[in-house]
Amino acid sequence: MTKLKKGITENGIHYTLYGDYYFPDLELPETSKQAIGHYGRMRKAYLEEHRPGLYTRPILSGKLYEHLAEIDACCSGRMERMIRQMADTEGISEELKASNQLDWVCRMNSIRQRAEEIILNEIVFG
Repeated sequence: MTKLKKGITENGIHYTLYGDYYFPDLELPETSKQAIGHYGRMRKAYLEEHRPGLYTRPILSGKLYEHLAEIDACCSGRMERMIRQMADTEGISEELKASNQLDWVCRMNSIRQRAEEIILNEIVFG
């Protein structure tokens, strides 16, 4: 009976013996775990559930967290700009906030919901 070597190298890949099988010694590249916000987590959940191929590719290349952080930053910045632009267009100002807070809150919540719906459809789920 032939005794198997503990490790072999073929095609530039090193294999290690575990039991009766050789498994490749593969390691993912070191990545910095960046903080991911609300939109980044939503993008991750969407990719996991609906686009497994698009989810697996950045995991294997080690760029998933970089992608999610970029999506989160993009969505957050766009959300702020859209809310400001929509509020200006609809005439919502600090004067309205001072005179009628309930109306101001109602209108700003409406703007926030519309802006978030646009961002989710265009960026997170796109």
